[in-house]
Amino acid sequence: MTWLTWRQFRIPAGSVYAALVAIGVILAITGPELVGRTDFSDMDVLFGGTILVMYVLPAVVGVFWGVPLVTRELETGTHNLVWNQSITRKRWLATKLGVGVLTTVVAAALLATAVTWWASPIDTLASADDNGFEQTRMSPVVFAARGIAPIGYAAFAFVLGVAVGLVLRRTVAAMAVTLAVFAAVMVAIPFLVRPYVLPPAEDTVTITASNIRQIVGNESGVIEEMTVSTPAGAWMLTNETVDSSGTAISPLPDAVQDCVPRPDDAIARAPSRMSITECIAQLSDLGYTQRVTYQPGSRFWPLQWIETGLFLALSALLTWFCFRRIRHVS
Repeated sequence: MTWLTWRQFRIPAGSVYAALVAIGVILAITGPELVGRTDFSDMDVLFGGTILVMYVLPAVVGVFWGVPLVTRELETGTHNLVWNQSITRKRWLATKLGVGVLTTVVAAALLATAVTWWASPIDTLASADDNGFEQTRMSPVVFAARGIAPIGYAAFAFVLGVAVGLVLRRTVAAMAVTLAVFAAVMVAIPFLVRPYVLPPAEDTVTITASNIRQIVGNESGVIEEMTVSTPAGAWMLTNETVDSSGTAISPLPDAVQDCVPRPDDAIARAPSRMSITECIAQLSDLGYTQRVTYQPGSRFWPLQWIETGLFLALSALLTWFCFRRIRHVS
């Protein structure tokens, strides 16, 4: 049964692994050139490409590995032939899941390791920036393309594809549903789960001319908000001006509107330090401060382990569903 499953699976698996080899060669060639540099502007395309490929791999695994592995046999009826030759339904499904999940985990681990190694000089430099203009490894987009979390994403996507295939039993429809569900989960996790699995840190910061990072205005020139510098490497959740009672305010009070240069065309820009010293003193006198909530950069690995565990738990739940569902497949 294992040999048969591998014969069915070897072409799609070989295609993905061949792509991984090509990506690995590119990263191995360009990676050593990044060590010791402080300007990576010429690597923007490759940096974005490494992030993109980390998102694409789990989707490919779920849609093109997980779904066809089951629905192809259900559509052609060859599963009945196997089940009538002393192979039980559970063994049939367990073999397919075992081979598929193992191949998936190895592929995701290899790619994640290569990308994390390649991007480490860029991530290190970005994590030292306290202005928040750089995409650190804690930022939602980059976080999912680093560390061990991609292993959890890939395993979940594969088992999701199998589960959807068992329910719909139509390859094209199951592919579409698997991709939609996986994309929805990947969008929801960074906004609804990851910020809160560990209680975020919260600081009340005195606003000074030296720590203002941005002033943001609308099309009418009204200043709606300002932000201050943040802890280096942190994932910023909120950065808002509050009054003496702790209530967030927007737009900002007249003390700011009257004495701070307004952004042109609603474009956020760094203010002139000399022009706002007196203005900021007025804000402080009126009791205004800046409330900053964030996930510190030191929580990168704890959050990675938690998120990986969450996706593996979802994978286990879907696996249980698959074994329940297989009983009702005829």
